[in-house]
This record gives sequence, C-alpha cells and structure tokens, in this order.
Amino acid sequence: MQPTQAVTSTPRRPLDVEDYIDIVRRHKGWMAGPAFAALVISVVVAFFWPDSYVSMGAIRVVPPQVPERYVPSNVNMEMSQHINSMAQAILSRTMLTNIIQTHGLYRRELSRRPMEDIIEMIRRRIRIGSVLEIQARGRGAMSAFTISFEYENRYLAQRVTSDLMSRFITENLRSRANQSRETTQFLKEQWEAAKKRLEELESKRTQFRLQNAGRLPDELQANLQTLRSLEMQLASINEAISRIGQEKLLMESQIRIFQDQMASLGSASEQLGANVKNERLIQMEREILGLQTGLSGLRERYRDNHPDVKRLESQIGVLKKIRDDLLKQDEQKKPETPAPGKPSPAVLRGGRSFDAAISRLQSQIQAKDMELEERQKEQAQLRNTIKGYNLRIQASPVMEQEYTDLTRDFNLAKARYDDLNLKMSQSEIATDLENRNQSETLEVLDSASLPETPTKPNRWLIVGVGLGLGIMLGVVVAGAREVKDASLKNMKDARAYTNLPVLGTVPLLENDLVVRRKRRLAWLAWSAACMLGILAMTSSIYYYYASKT
Repeated sequence: MQPTQAVTSTPRRPLDVEDYIDIVRRHKGWMAGPAFAALVISVVVAFFWPDSYVSMGAIRVVPPQVPERYVPSNVNMEMSQHINSMAQAILSRTMLTNIIQTHGLYRRELSRRPMEDIIEMIRRRIRIGSVLEIQARGRGAMSAFTISFEYENRYLAQRVTSDLMSRFITENLRSRANQSRETTQFLKEQWEAAKKRLEELESKRTQFRLQNAGRLPDELQANLQTLRSLEMQLASINEAISRIGQEKLLMESQIRIFQDQMASLGSASEQLGANVKNERLIQMEREILGLQTGLSGLRERYRDNHPDVKRLESQIGVLKKIRDDLLKQDEQKKPETPAPGKPSPAVLRGGRSFDAAISRLQSQIQAKDMELEERQKEQAQLRNTIKGYNLRIQASPVMEQEYTDLTRDFNLAKARYDDLNLKMSQSEIATDLENRNQSETLEVLDSASLPETPTKPNRWLIVGVGLGLGIMLGVVVAGAREVKDASLKNMKDARAYTNLPVLGTVPLLENDLVVRRKRRLAWLAWSAACMLGILAMTSSIYYYYASKT
C-alpha cells in the first residue's frame, strides 16, 4: 500500500498591469462575444419596441354661476372625490370596451389576448391627475386637472384623450343632475310622509279637543273666570230672591193691617188704638224683615253654626215672640162684636178703599210670586252650570297629560314638516339650477395635444444599458475562466509558484497548418456572427423607420 501525498494549495500571486493585459489578450473573444451579442439584442429590442405617444389635455372646474349662499347645492362632495367617482365610472369595463371598439385600439392584441387583458392595459395607460389650483393669465386662480392617454399612434392618442375629456364633462353633468334629482325625490317622499303624519296628529288633536271641549288645560283660566262670573250672578239672584221675599212679607203685613182696619171701622177710639198698634206691628215686621235679609246674606257665606248666624236667629226669634204677644193682646182686648147694623156711608167708603188696597197688594204679591219663581229657576240653572264648570275644572288635570303628549307630538311633527318643506324647496331650486347647467361644471381648459415625439422607449438608453450589461457579462466570463485555469502562463508564474531559478524559456511549438486552420475558423465564425448581428440591427432599424412612414 502506497502512502498518500498531502495536497497543498498555493495562494495566487498579486496581478499587475501586464497580467491584466495578458488576461484580456487571452480572453478577448469571451469578452467581445457577450458585448456584441448584448449590443445586437438591445438594438433589436429598442427598435422593435413600438413608440408610445402621450396626449394630454386639461379640464378646469367652473364655479356655480349663482352663489351657494343663495342656492345651496345638492352635491356636497368635494370636486376631487367627485372626479374620482367619475373616473371609476368612465374606467369601467363597459366604457373602456366602447372606447376600444369606437377607435379601433389594440387590434393586434385583440386577436391574441382576451378583452380583460386589453382593458387592464388601457386602464394603466390612462392617467387622471389630481385637482390643483393654477394661475391662468387673465383668469386668476382656478381649479383644474389633467387627463392623458398613452398609445403607439399619436393621432389615436389625441382622439382618445379628447373622447375621455368629453366623457368627463358629460358624466359630470349627468351624475350631478341625477344626484340632485334623487335628493329632491328623497326629500319629497320624506315631506309627504311628514305631511301625512302631521295631518293624522292634527286630526287626533282636533277630535280630542272636540270630545273634551271646556276641559282642556288651556281653557282652565277661562273656566275659572266663567265660574267666578256665574257665582257673582248667583249671589245677585240670591239677593234678588231675598229682596222679593222681604217685599212679599211687607205686602202681606199691609194686607193684614188693612183687614184689621176694616174690622175696626166701628168706632173712632177703637180705630185710633188699632192704628197705634198697627204702626207698632208694622215697625216690628220691618225689623224682622231686615234681620231675615241679613240672615240670608250670612247663610250664603257661612254655615248655620256660625256665631253671627246664631245671633241673628236669636234676635229674629225674640222679635217674632214680641209680635205674637202684641197680636194676642190685641185679640183679647177686642170688645164683643156688636150686632150688625146698617153701616154708615163713611164706613162703606172706607171699606171700599181698603178692599181696593187689599186687591192691589194681592196683585202685587202674585207678581212677586211669579218673579220669585222665575228667579228660582234662574238660580237652579246657575247652580247646575256652576256644577258643570266645577267638574270641568276638576277634570282638567286628568286631561292635561294626554293633551300635552298630543300637543308635543303635533309640534314636533310640524317642526319636521316645516324643515322638510324648506329643504325640499331649496332642493328643487338646486335641481333646476343643475338642469340649466348653471351649477359647478367642467369645461376644456387645454384641448388634447397632438404629441410630436414619443415618450418611450428611450432607444439610446436601452442600447447603452444593453452594451454595458454585455461588457460586464464578458468581463465576468473572462474572470471566471481565468480563475478556473490553474496553468502557468509566463515566467512570473514559474518563479512565483516553483521558487526555482529560470535558466531559459522554450516557446510553444505547434503545427502551422493547425494554427492557420484555427485562425481561419475563428475569423469565419466572428465574421458570420458580425454579419448576422449587423443584419439584425439593420433590419430592426429599417423596420422602425418603415413602420413610421
């Protein structure tokens, strides 16, 4: 068994300028090949890449012709948000499909790709700018935004941009008018519902007032005033009744006096004593009537157990007892009735006058009775009326809660109805303003431009980047081959890696025929590659300029 030899690794020596030149000389083919291939590929790609033209237009926001403080708008969305919402509508699948079919866009792509891909492609190529404040000469500050479209045909790019601008203007008018009409219709429906609710509450409130007339809380003060007035009328009628009673008693007393005087016409002395007694009785009757009148007034204000009422009752009782005693004494002192004789003419005349007076007093008493009956009827009616008003006043707190609820609901419904009525009127005016196109509108500030030069691709940049990448790839390949090659290339390597003195060098001996054959094959390959590369680059450049014309 042979012993194994240890493998040692020697680090590479530092390279100098001559070494780098020698490396480039050895690997020039591997460096030039990728660079030339990258150049050909970049030129072909750059000139086969179709031009893209960007057409741009500007739209300005026209403020409403009528100030908003006079006619509030139904569209409260900011213009930037409104433009975003319009952009979503215009960039929808239906709209973009219509634009593609109208202008004949992407005909080649439509034959190879589905419509959804084409729609995504055109969406990426449409640019809608933000609303900005700009200063225009002669117009002052204004709000505007831009719309651009990128396409390989500059004329189609201009037409599509103009179409997009007109669609934005039309969509703005349509969307604002629709939103204003929908707002007005919504407010009208709410107004009709509020009106119906108000009518229902008003009907309930009216029916409640009719059913509870006189017992409502807002009629309490009127009921109290009416009650006080009725009580005053009742007091007046009571006084009238008392006065009629006194007058009636006085007339009855006069009748009794006249009857007594008729009975005492027999003798003058008897007539004189009777007159004195009659005057005393009349005075007594007057006092009794006065006290009875006062007693009736006290009974209207106080109860029967009141001290003043008791005192007057006792006084009246004493006077009545004195009157009765006088009447008894008068009857006991009367002489026996003489035999009737022929009356004298004076007695007859006196009797007739007393009869006439008695008849007159009896007629007056009948009239007083009728008046008293009428007053008593009025008294009963007033008492019934007063009782009814007392019931109303007592029932007023019971009705107050329900009536308050009805009134509160009615007031709230009326406030809502008035508010909706005002808003609906303002909304109708705003809708009319939108229909006349006098609200916030859009108009073309700068028409769609016709691009003169393409925005992309930047062909010389593509060629330069491709050539740079090819050179870098060649350097990387050459470096990789150099690192992988561990052979000794020159005397520096021999001295550095063997540590032996170099006495001389022997050149590489090769067959001249083989060397020339290799060189011819290499030149042939390079010539063919260069011709093919130049042909490819020339063809792509020719295609580009031919397609433009």
